[in-house]
Amino acid sequence: MRQQKIGKSNLSGEGFWRFSLAFYARPGIPDALIALQDRAGLDVNLMLFALWRGAMHGQGLQASELRAAAAAIAPLRREIVGPLRELRRRLKPVGDADIQALRRRVLGLELAAERAVQSRLAALPAAAQSEGRRCAAAKDNLLLYLGAEAKSAEAAVLCRGLHDFLSRG
Repeated sequence: MRQQKIGKSNLSGEGFWRFSLAFYARPGIPDALIALQDRAGLDVNLMLFALWRGAMHGQGLQASELRAAAAAIAPLRREIVGPLRELRRRLKPVGDADIQALRRRVLGLELAAERAVQSRLAALPAAAQSEGRRCAAAKDNLLLYLGAEAKSAEAAVLCRGLHDFLSRG
């Protein structure tokens, strides 16, 4: 996916969703995000949010902004996204074709819930920033959110993927 010019329309949930799909499609990125989610309990959408706000808007986030973002999506994450993910994963090893068809439908619901989460995140207030330091802002935002995981192999994969993503625009 080609990167679009930065503008007000990219502050929408749709712009965030498109960024997430394009970044997630990069080699190694899904494995790194899921490993951090499963091992450290980090939220994939918050990692993508941190990257998006920096990469697309040059906005460096503060820890308080990340906490507010986490609080804004906590009910959806806890009550909908998490249980759907858990159900989908429980159905994965079942060999029955009917169950696998059901699993695909659960995945569709999970993705719809993830999109709702991203819409809420995109709606959070954002301070106007210059484009000049987009890559650095995105990396700083991600590392701030990752905390103790900032030096992990997955964090390195995400940072390399970000650089590649932004340089190929």
